[in-house]
Amino acid sequence: MHRRFAIAFFAAALCMAPLRSEASPAFDAMLKQAEAVRSADPAQFESLIGDLNASIASASKAQREQLQYLKAYHLAYAGRMDLALQAAKQLFDSGTDPSARFRAGALLVNGYAVTREFSEGLRYLNETLALIDEIKDPELRHHAWSAAGIIHNQVGQYEIGMRYAQLMLDDEPSPRTRCFAGTMRMESLYNLRLLAGRESELDALVAQCLDVGEPVAANFVRGHLARLMSDRGERNEAVVFLNRHLPEIEATRYPRLVGEIHSVLAEINLAAGDSRQADSHARKAIGQGTSMANSAPLVTAYRVLYESALQQGDTTAALAHHINYAAADKAYLDTVKARELAYQEVLNETREKGQAIELLSRQNQVLQLQQQVDAQQQRNTLLLVLLLAGLLGTIALWAWRTKKAQLLFRRLAETDALTGISNRMHFSRRAEEALEYCRKDGEDAGLVMFDLDEFKAINDRFGHAVGDWVLRQVADTCSAICRKHDRFGRLGGEEFAFLLVGCDLGSAIALAQECRKRIAAIDTAPSGHVFRITASFGVAGTRNCGYDYLTLLSRADDALYRSKREGRDRVHVHGLEAVPGALPTA
Repeated sequence: MHRRFAIAFFAAALCMAPLRSEASPAFDAMLKQAEAVRSADPAQFESLIGDLNASIASASKAQREQLQYLKAYHLAYAGRMDLALQAAKQLFDSGTDPSARFRAGALLVNGYAVTREFSEGLRYLNETLALIDEIKDPELRHHAWSAAGIIHNQVGQYEIGMRYAQLMLDDEPSPRTRCFAGTMRMESLYNLRLLAGRESELDALVAQCLDVGEPVAANFVRGHLARLMSDRGERNEAVVFLNRHLPEIEATRYPRLVGEIHSVLAEINLAAGDSRQADSHARKAIGQGTSMANSAPLVTAYRVLYESALQQGDTTAALAHHINYAAADKAYLDTVKARELAYQEVLNETREKGQAIELLSRQNQVLQLQQQVDAQQQRNTLLLVLLLAGLLGTIALWAWRTKKAQLLFRRLAETDALTGISNRMHFSRRAEEALEYCRKDGEDAGLVMFDLDEFKAINDRFGHAVGDWVLRQVADTCSAICRKHDRFGRLGGEEFAFLLVGCDLGSAIALAQECRKRIAAIDTAPSGHVFRITASFGVAGTRNCGYDYLTLLSRADDALYRSKREGRDRVHVHGLEAVPGALPTA
């Protein structure tokens, strides 16, 4: 899945707009110096912006517009994305220099990718690419391809993102552009799960980016290298590797990079058994503020705090961290779904515009035919009838396709793409509605949560394709025992839940036991490997816990983790010390 929005504004550093010959030479020299250091030396860049502002009276209009772009870039680099977008939009709308407008458009695309306003970003991408015929500088064209590749990576279209990166790499780019294009290509490969085994390429990319003075891009690549080391079981080596470069990373003062590396260190330290260091790095990641909002690294940081508290036996802290973790995970999943829907929305808008142009063209033909009515009335009447029939058919077909697309978008928004069952957001909404119905009618309801045991070990040992196969098999197996009015969904990762409407606690326990047995009986041979699948269950009922959905979920989650702690592959019930038949038979 998609993980990061991190390289967006470093790719904005790809090019330098050409200056007009009538420009002030001194101002021109400072502009070139600012262009050269803007992502490599933030402190010097900030100082140069101040000097340029002080000398603006001597600047030409083209130089002023270039400075306006650099100020917008500076705001973006400093994390003031709202002001950066406002400045870039003003330049794009009112600028006279095509190069400055082109760069502002690319900055807007990158900015909206970072703020997750993907619909706006994709619209500005279309407007920016429409200017490309006016751009003669190849570096500026690379700039646009970079923006296009980045935002397509952000909306989950990684194959398209990789194609734009390859366009840049095949077009004899400058060393600096090659660094950013390589970093963007690496991002696509990572999310396509094709990065393993490319360590030598990543090492070369780090060296290449450092050679051109781009430590931010280089250290994002190092983060991926550390993940690959950890995936191979070399966790201590990965920690040492990142700690060695941590002062350089923090010196960049780029919040997203700093937060992401601390999140990686937190996850690896926790896996290595060092909960103290894991806790420290997780808090530093969270401390990077809004730059980490709705991101996978933030979810990882909260999960590490939660699991670290559990390992230390601090259940009060664990509960507080779990609440933050659940909220961050939901926000991240909502963002992933929103960016996928945004891409489909803009794609549909583009199609609709094409259909509207076609419709207008046909209407123009109708007007031309009407001008000939006096001379050939009978023939033209027949032609008009036929044309109107064609138009009505086109409109009807367009309306049908639009309705079909709306239904498809709704299904995508409610369904987990891998398993075909309800996703977390849809399950939560339907569960809250069902619980309100039960509360009004005085009916019992039960909530069953379960989590697959040692699922990470399955992924690590057999690969993510086998892990995805396991998730689909479990979803199919458990769906088969649902009643018509029950709710069943995937909460995220390997965690699932049932809401059993009109079901007392005993019946909920029986369903959990049946589901546990069926999961354990899944034949894994069709996956190409032989291993055992088990799950740990937690059960809560409205009679003891009330009808509030979040309370039921929390109580069932507590019972689930009790099952985990006491050996896995079993059922525990909130409020009961023992459950008849809860332990698996030998």
